[in-house]
Order: sequence, then C-alpha cells, then structure tokens
Amino acid sequence: MVISATETYNVLKKVYGDECLSRTQVFEWFKRLKEGREEIRDDQRPGRPSTSITDANIEKVGETVRQNHRLSIQAVVELINTDKETVQQILRNNFNMKKVCSKMVLRHPTPEQKEI
Repeated sequence: MVISATETYNVLKKVYGDECLSRTQVFEWFKRLKEGREEIRDDQRPGRPSTSITDANIEKVGETVRQNHRLSIQAVVELINTDKETVQQILRNNFNMKKVCSKMVLRHPTPEQKEI
C-alpha cells in the first residue's frame, strides 16, 4: 500500500497536531525518500567550516584553565589570542563547564573539585 504525500501529512498532523512539520517540509521529505534517500540527517551545508575550534586551541584553553580556573573568559581570550565565542564553546562543549558570574566552572563537580 502506497500513500501519497498529502495522506502522510494528514497522518502526521493527526498524531503531532501543532508540533507537526509544515506541509512544505513533509512534501520535501516525501520527495527525498521517494527518490531513494535513506539518511534522515541534514545534508552538509555549503560554507566555510569552523577553523577556530582546533585541537591546538582546545589544548591551549584546557591548559590555561587548569593553571588558573578563576580566570575570566576575557582573560583566557587574551592569553590564547582567539575570540570569545570560541573560548566559550570550547569550555562548554569540551570541558563541560558553564558560566557563573563571568567565570567558568564545572557543571557537576565532584566533591574533591568542590573543595578547590
């Protein structure tokens, strides 16, 4: 049994209500899947890849923060000579840290880490 894109949209709308994909998006995915696409992840987008979050920068940020965890983000930016957003992303994504009063701290510190 083959159903049409319209029927697919109606079923999705019935199940998900207001949280459903738009009609246009359902038709686009229906077309892609009908053409043989099996992957549901988004395609690579054109544009320049990020070059600021490199292994070297991650290591520099990690080393700087390990030496003095009380440094502000701006101080880390100045020490490793990169931009603020890069430092924030590295601290958040690679070191599991969050911002507290302009300082970065671990999200879920262990009891030993809390004593520092």
